Amino acid sequence: MKKLLLLTLLSIILISCNGNAQKDSKKETEEFEVSKTEEQWKQELTPAEFAVLRKAETERPFSSELNNVKEPGTFVCAACGNELYKTKNKFDSGTGWPSFDRAIDGGVAYGSDTKLGFQRDEVHCARCGGHLGHVFDDGPRETTGKRHCINGVAMDFIPEKK
Repeated sequence: MKKLLLLTLLSIILISCNGNAQKDSKKETEEFEVSKTEEQWKQELTPAEFAVLRKAETERPFSSELNNVKEPGTFVCAACGNELYKTKNKFDSGTGWPSFDRAIDGGVAYGSDTKLGFQRDEVHCARCGGHLGHVFDDGPRETTGKRHCINGVAMDFIPEKK
C-alpha cells in the first residue's frame, strides 16, 4: 500500500511540472525587448538551456543545483539576465524543481498551455519570452498560495553582495 501511495504521489509531482508546454501555442509574432532568431539562440545557449527556454521542454526533476540555493541573491534568466526571483521567496516544494511563491515585479509574464490535456499557467521571461516553467495554486498558504515551478537550467543565480 505504501508503495502504491508513493508511486501515485510521484506521478502527480512529475506531471505537475513536466511537459513541452507552449511549444506550439506561443505566438511566433509576439515581440519581446530581447528578440533573436532561433539560430542566434542556439549559438548563445547551451543545448539544455535552448531546449527549455526556446522549445519549452522540461529538465529532469532534482537535476538542478539551484534546488539547494538558500543564500540571499537573485535568480535571473539564463538567456537575457532579466531578474526573475529572489531567494527570500524560494521554498522547498519537494517537487524537484526550484520553487518560488512570487516573482520579482515585472520579471515574468504569463500564458497558458494545454499540452497535457488540461490548462496550466505557463510562466516565461518578460524580457526575452524564454519558457521558465508553470505556476500552480499549491504553494505556501501563509504567503501567496502560489508555486512557481521553475526549470533551474532556465536561470542563473547571482549572490547578494555583502
